[in-house]
Amino acid sequence: MKTNSTKLLQDLAAFILAAPKEPDSLKKAAEMVRAERHYRWIGIYKIERGDFVIVAGTGDEPPAYPRFPTTQGLCGAVAETGQTLIVGDVRKDPRWLPAFWTTHSEIVVPMICESNQQIVGVIDVESDKRDAFSEDDRDFLEHVAVVMARRLCTAKKNGRTKKNGATKKKKNAAAR
Repeated sequence: MKTNSTKLLQDLAAFILAAPKEPDSLKKAAEMVRAERHYRWIGIYKIERGDFVIVAGTGDEPPAYPRFPTTQGLCGAVAETGQTLIVGDVRKDPRWLPAFWTTHSEIVVPMICESNQQIVGVIDVESDKRDAFSEDDRDFLEHVAVVMARRLCTAKKNGRTKKNGATKKKKNAAAR
């Protein structure tokens, strides 16, 4: 991984830890990552009640699908496997659900809660160039996903983020 990317990961972790738990702070974090690697667009999606819901994205234009089922698109494939997916030419992949029609390649990285190993969301990075993402991008974004997942998992523990309509607290209470 590039040296300046390692520094960004440290800065990102410090920012996420200190930032207020507001959507604007996730947008700023996404923008920090976009600027570091000169990515065209980054979307941070959380899983809520069986859907991906965008919680932060770079730029001013919203994606074509700000909410969609976790069974659809490249994001859905990542939710199913729990593995990072790099697609060099999205137009040749039948699973592609376009956020922007100018996209040619995409990398989707799962955000996994360390405490229970559940996928809480994905980082979706898109490029207008074919084969734009390398193994170095994968490594970098997987580290970013660990930091971002901590933020989403913290919100989930505090009862602010729900998955499939039930918080972990409610599930534990029902089990007693």
